[in-house]
Amino acid sequence: MTSPVVGVLALQGDVREHLIALASADAVARPVRRPEELAEVEGLVIPGGESTTISKLAALFGLLEPLRARVRDGMPVYGTCAGMIMLADKILDPRSGQETVGGIDMIVRRNAFGRQNESFEASVGVNGVDGDPVEGVFIRAPWVESVGAEVDVLAEHEGHIVAVRQGNALATSFHPELTGDHRIHALFVDMVRGNGHAGSL
Repeated sequence: MTSPVVGVLALQGDVREHLIALASADAVARPVRRPEELAEVEGLVIPGGESTTISKLAALFGLLEPLRARVRDGMPVYGTCAGMIMLADKILDPRSGQETVGGIDMIVRRNAFGRQNESFEASVGVNGVDGDPVEGVFIRAPWVESVGAEVDVLAEHEGHIVAVRQGNALATSFHPELTGDHRIHALFVDMVRGNGHAGSL
């Protein structure tokens, strides 16, 4: 089975942890900072960090429009925390000038679970991930206020949506890359394989 090439948007956030998690899930993991690097990957992870900063840096590095185009064309993409916000078609409370990549028909609320000092961990059962619940690390995490008809809700925590999928786009409010449990990354790598853009995959 061929290992797909999966990038991590390396503008801000916990890039190294995602690269490690993807490699553990049998992907060839690469940082992506420029449009030419984006063109070489079959899927992309948008990590946590600060969504406004990621948005501005993506525009500055000339990545925002190419990324939107790749997502529209069906490239598998996975966003965690701020990455979830970047994949939302609409933000409930955007900061001035904040843009998103879009790709998931959802409305997201920024920092919904509280500030940095209110960060927490919780067990989350995720549809499509076999075995025990995953341990979710919530750091200034968003939640999903509402989803469109094409969006599958994969997980909730305390009545709030925290994991979704629409086609080739996956998003979680929490950070699975920080726990050593790489099952969600394995799910995403399987999505990339199933997309069939790599010849023998």
